[in-house]
Amino acid sequence: MEGLRNEIKLGDCIEVLSKIGEPFADLILADPPFNIGYKYDKYHDKVDKKNFAAWTKDWMAACNLVLKPQGSFYIAIGDEHVADVKVAADELGLEMRNWIIWHYAFGQQMKNKFARSHTHILYFVKDKSDFIFNDDSVRVISDRQKKYQDKRANPEGKMPDDVWDEYPRVCGTFKERTGFPCQMPESILARIIRVSSNKENWVLDPFSGSGTTAVTAHKLNRVYTGIDISEEYVKEAERRIRECKGLPIEGESKQGWNEHLEAELKWLYHENKVPTEQLDADSFLLTLFSEKFNTRVRKTRNPFQPREIRDRLIQMRKSAKLGPLRGHSIPRKPRKSHTRRKPLENEVATK
Repeated sequence: MEGLRNEIKLGDCIEVLSKIGEPFADLILADPPFNIGYKYDKYHDKVDKKNFAAWTKDWMAACNLVLKPQGSFYIAIGDEHVADVKVAADELGLEMRNWIIWHYAFGQQMKNKFARSHTHILYFVKDKSDFIFNDDSVRVISDRQKKYQDKRANPEGKMPDDVWDEYPRVCGTFKERTGFPCQMPESILARIIRVSSNKENWVLDPFSGSGTTAVTAHKLNRVYTGIDISEEYVKEAERRIRECKGLPIEGESKQGWNEHLEAELKWLYHENKVPTEQLDADSFLLTLFSEKFNTRVRKTRNPFQPREIRDRLIQMRKSAKLGPLRGHSIPRKPRKSHTRRKPLENEVATK
């Protein structure tokens, strides 16, 4: 068991997990191949549908064996095989809590049907009445707080909806982008890890790929295990973990900003959907937002002040690190038109 602790293992997840004698994982995050023809290093992503469905049940069963009784199991999958995942989960006795839709812009463009711009994330638990769910870690500022400053509103905010449109796909220009063909954003995994595990809990990813789950778990002070059949992907994941900077230990007085704190600020900004202009103009909202940020990054001593957070957000926006909010695009100055006006009748066109 200790050989899996904070390791990226090279091998087939079914074979590796079948040799484990007891449950160890508090949280499993699986992003398996979608069987739609992606070009992986060591895996052919286009097999017979029946074979893929049988394989799906096999790897899910192997994961279920190592999932603790209070554990949670999240699976990302595409349209073609989401039903296979649900059927397999029912047969394994898993209880579904949410069917989440991750909706993103710049979807896969099609010639003969609507563009695909979503992924399914199915959320299961072993025991429907005994599981980890840290709702306070993912609550967002509610409309009652944003628009009306209603005192009846829950001061901790509201739970996010089951359609997640705050997180863009990992584009080629993103700093976290690797050479992996289908990379999940750290921001989504951070939300799941926060809500369904505690500090020092064990997070397992049976299809480690670029190592994003392990990297995010490491940043959030969790134990991680990743498994992948590609030696190249394992090495890349290990490199990312060595280079990543995580959150300070709770209670630590750590001054200044680092790369991960900026990432956390960006994630929180997009999750709460309050534009910088509104935060700058509304001290009540800025205070709420600042409290959430300090809680999230464990700044219990010497917390970041609201003005400092506001200034950092504005600076990030100006340097294009923040990006526009969905539905809150930053207005741009109109471009000058270079189109030559068509001459009116009987008018002489000049060069």
